[in-house]
Amino acid sequence: MIAVFDRQQVKRQRLRCAQRFMNHAFLFDWTMKQLEDRMDVVRRNFETCVQLGARGRNFASKQAEHVITADSLNADVICDEEFFPFKDKSIDLIVSPLSLHTVNDLPGALIQINRALRPDGLFMGAMLGGETLYELRACLADAELELSGGVTPRIAPFADKPQAGALLQRAGFALPVIDSEIVTVTYESIFPLMHDLRFMGEGNAIAERSKNFTRRTLFLRAGEIYKNKFADSDGRIRASFEIIFLLGWAAHETQQQPLKRGSATARLADILGTQEIGTGEKPH
Repeated sequence: MIAVFDRQQVKRQRLRCAQRFMNHAFLFDWTMKQLEDRMDVVRRNFETCVQLGARGRNFASKQAEHVITADSLNADVICDEEFFPFKDKSIDLIVSPLSLHTVNDLPGALIQINRALRPDGLFMGAMLGGETLYELRACLADAELELSGGVTPRIAPFADKPQAGALLQRAGFALPVIDSEIVTVTYESIFPLMHDLRFMGEGNAIAERSKNFTRRTLFLRAGEIYKNKFADSDGRIRASFEIIFLLGWAAHETQQQPLKRGSATARLADILGTQEIGTGEKPH
């Protein structure tokens, strides 16, 4: 497997920003509130809950009796998201707020999460999606191409909704649900945006990133392009964060199951009031 992310760099970035993180945790707190709101529609109580990713505030729900935090830093259980250290079928609920988007083996991580759930246990996660920081990505690429004639990776590639849904199914989750929301934040310039990203621990951790010092002229030019392309009428620039929400259940015999093929008692064409066209036939 080719490593997209430098996991040691991810850890270094999070450690470096730990003391100031809470002043820049608005995206994480918003995401946690969304997960808690989604939990309200689940008519179940869960005895044991693991919160995978302990940045921001802790998960708070009356439906979760005991919450255990798991993270590489400052958590009840110190672990890496790629190596989930819980026994199979030992957890009722797993919640993951913005901790999986820099995992190299995301399919493997989701499989481990599924295995750790008891039958009919629930996984609720949120991760950064493909539309995240598309403005910054485009402006940095344009500026670097203009100044040096080439482009190096600076913004991580994130999964989109169809890919996230496919990954849940591949990991064996039952009744998977995927949706997303775009959070738009405005900034005076590109530099406060990059300051926020740094102290969120979301700097460039791509394995193939350039290790050379980046000249300030690149960011100045990218800022000019940003102002021209993505500024509102008041001159503030827009930064988009796509949050993909994932929900899936560990399989259980009491869950709804798809009907067996050929068991339908009515023809779809009759229901739709149209003519049925057989395979290989052309419509009249």
